[in-house]
Amino acid sequence: MTPLAPARFDTAREHEVSRFVQQRYGLMGTLRLHREALGWDLLRAPLNVMLSPVFLITKLLAWLLTRLGATRAGAWLGSRKIFLTSDVARQVEADLAALIARLDERGVGPKAPPEVVRHAISAHADTRNAVAEITTSLLVFILGFALFKRATPGLISLAGPLAEFRAHGSAVRDFWLGDRLGSVWYWAFPVELSPWQVIATGVVLAIIASLVTTFAGLIADPVQLAIGTHRRRLMRMLERLDRSDATPGSGLEREHLLARAGDLSDAALSLWRFWR
Repeated sequence: MTPLAPARFDTAREHEVSRFVQQRYGLMGTLRLHREALGWDLLRAPLNVMLSPVFLITKLLAWLLTRLGATRAGAWLGSRKIFLTSDVARQVEADLAALIARLDERGVGPKAPPEVVRHAISAHADTRNAVAEITTSLLVFILGFALFKRATPGLISLAGPLAEFRAHGSAVRDFWLGDRLGSVWYWAFPVELSPWQVIATGVVLAIIASLVTTFAGLIADPVQLAIGTHRRRLMRMLERLDRSDATPGSGLEREHLLARAGDLSDAALSLWRFWR
């Protein structure tokens, strides 16, 4: 096949990518995609949320090894699969593989070896999961501010106020002189909250949040499509795969850092409130 001129090469590639993101991440496309989540994904989701810190640590160690000159060790560690592959992610990977095949047919596919391409496709699906976690964190923040007028960047800072709210409501409802006098009594003498109540609330919230994350793409995908994020992310992936030194690397997309930044700021904020 005769190589395309650079301008036609870029135009043909952008056309295929734009068509792909419209079909896959538009409203109807993401609805069809999330039908895959109605099954074992509901059990994989909580496990993947728990594995998220392990994923971040692994990627940071891989990056550090690469910077220190241990390129092969960094590449090996960075290519490890941490998350359980969900049915939604498996479908996204299959669709991306079909996109790469169409690009190859038109002579505008990436130049990297198939193994490197497969790793990049898997990493792209993981990045989409990180965006779903960010979406859930934003929903938690909005919920905390709406209910308690306080910043709740994560589940830790939401669990305490929510447990206190539930304990107060239960105590008022069960007050022996009625709930009206109970409101007055527990306004003057706040309900004592045990640590186990906070922990139990946090566990329940974590399970709910993992399920919300599973379907957060129903919100995140159309928004990212509208602002061009999906297209730009795919174009960056293809540009990296065009480089002569493309390998299954230890790179870490900023979405993963943003997803974990919410957890870290949540822990820091909770510690600050505790000391105060």
